[in-house]
Amino acid sequence: MQQKIASARSLRVLCLLAGATIALAGSIAPTLAQDSGYRLGVMDRLKIKVAEWQPADGTVRSWDAVSGEYTVGPTGSLSLPFLGDVPAAGKSTGEVAKAIGDQLRSQFALRNLPSASVEVAQFRPVFLAGDVHTPGEYPYAPNLTVLKAVSLAGGLRRSDAGQRFARDFINARGDAQVYGSERGRLLARKARLMAEVAGEAELKVPPELKDVPNADQLIASEASLMKSRRQRYELQLQALADLKTLLNTEVQSLSQKSATQKNQLQLVSEDRDKMARLTEQGLATASRRLTSEERAADLESNMLDTDTAALRAKQDINKANQDEINLRNDWEAQRAKELQDTEAELEKLGLQLGTSRELMSEALAQSAEALKFDPSAKDATIKYVVVRDDGKGPKEVVVSENDRLLPGDVVKVTSELLMQ
Repeated sequence: MQQKIASARSLRVLCLLAGATIALAGSIAPTLAQDSGYRLGVMDRLKIKVAEWQPADGTVRSWDAVSGEYTVGPTGSLSLPFLGDVPAAGKSTGEVAKAIGDQLRSQFALRNLPSASVEVAQFRPVFLAGDVHTPGEYPYAPNLTVLKAVSLAGGLRRSDAGQRFARDFINARGDAQVYGSERGRLLARKARLMAEVAGEAELKVPPELKDVPNADQLIASEASLMKSRRQRYELQLQALADLKTLLNTEVQSLSQKSATQKNQLQLVSEDRDKMARLTEQGLATASRRLTSEERAADLESNMLDTDTAALRAKQDINKANQDEINLRNDWEAQRAKELQDTEAELEKLGLQLGTSRELMSEALAQSAEALKFDPSAKDATIKYVVVRDDGKGPKEVVVSENDRLLPGDVVKVTSELLMQ
């Protein structure tokens, strides 16, 4: 009876020890493997312990031939004594432990199921590539973030003359900002000139300006200028139109006056001829004949003045018509010239802006850390991309500095200029 009680006590003690061993293994192994459903992968190093309870003598048999540390091989399997290859990739530590126990029991025809514990001794590494100082393979640790991984790789890539490249980047970026701002103003001017050439009343934001921060202000300024120029142009046209109306009215008045004077001259001419006949017959004095002659001469002179004034008015009308044509032609020619000059300036600025961006790219290519000397830069950035295989093939995910990594992740760090 005492022997049975001792055996029972031994069994309880062993069970407690087994439970404590499992709990200790869970606390030693990184929480990523135990708490978040971590799936094993190639290059994970595992610590395996196998024991078997012997109920006959109340002892625990240790399978030292199987216990030890193993690495998940390229095929995704563990190579264990007696068992051969045990699939591990894509499985949890608990699933691998159960598989080991099941295969041992089947292999050796054991009555009792061996107890296997599997814990991650070392996670598979992470890899850093791109614009880091020392690309390569680095050990994984729980809660490893992108920023920590980059720090392990020595930070962003830099050259021995990193400060010089930082200065070059800042200078080129300053030039690019000046050229970009001027380019925005020229694009707004081009939009206004094209609207003026097309005779449009409203100025719309062109697609090239949609990403420019102050596009609305630029367009509003050009729209105000277009409105004032259009008003001045229309006022000049209206002035010429009013002048032509006035001259036409004057021509009509002079024409009516000329017709009246013509009738008067006809009457005076008839009276003059009559006086001439009477004077020849001695029925009228010479003074009356002279008066008729003077009156006819005055009317002829007035008619000549009226005709001259009418001719001058018609000449002024022709001049006003020509002024209107010249005004319209000058307006169109000036718009076309300004548009041509603006396009030439835009082309020149495009080359200058391209040169500045190439200098920025060259500076970043030599030292990605140049960005750190100008944290306010918004036209260049450090991009982090994680290549992760979740069992369905590798996928690329854009991440930030504070995102956590998983074992086996490949972090690609690139410095890039943002398109404008």
